[in-house]
Amino acid sequence: MGEKALWWAVDYAWAGLAWLATLGAPGDPRPYAEGSKRPVVVLPGVYENWQFTRPLIQGLHRAGHPVHVITELGYNRRPLQAGAALLLNYLRRHQLSGVVLVGHSKGGLIGKLALLRDTEGRISHLITLCTPFHGSSRGHLLPLPSVRPLTPADQLIQTLSQQTGVHDRITSISVRYDEHVPEGSYLAGAKNLTLPIAGHFRLVGHPAALAAVRAEIDALD
Repeated sequence: MGEKALWWAVDYAWAGLAWLATLGAPGDPRPYAEGSKRPVVVLPGVYENWQFTRPLIQGLHRAGHPVHVITELGYNRRPLQAGAALLLNYLRRHQLSGVVLVGHSKGGLIGKLALLRDTEGRISHLITLCTPFHGSSRGHLLPLPSVRPLTPADQLIQTLSQQTGVHDRITSISVRYDEHVPEGSYLAGAKNLTLPIAGHFRLVGHPAALAAVRAEIDALD
């Protein structure tokens, strides 16, 4: 087995275990929304629910942050525009401000779109993990309506890529090898970090990723 194939296998094994862990996860995320530090909203990737991102949620909550999730996203199969609208409505409904968004994969795209449409100034910063800012050519391998719009040819992906005005409020965290986003997550004008980790999913639960996210949030204060 080649090195990349091994990385792929390890990443999928981690994702499988993470999915099994969601079966025993609590169904109510409200206890995580308590804390005295800057509020955070965690956004999952496509076909992920909020429980899948619990390693991030728990780590940030233990650090004192009130961590919110958008339960209406479900498994995040809605179009990006719908996801961004749900997010902005949540922030308005709960009167949140100074918010940091932390988005995995597609969640990062929803975060950027919401940042662009945040006319009330509720979002302070966006931190993304393995987000396909320029689309993913691997999206063609899964002919599913919720995945096809994440390819480089999609008009919204191209438009988002060209809108650079909020890039100075984005930290893009990527890995040394991402089997789902071979184009990478580099974003011109943003702060770009590459961690010595391989795998699209492992970043969600890796201590180094949590440390990087916490450091970026702490730096805002």
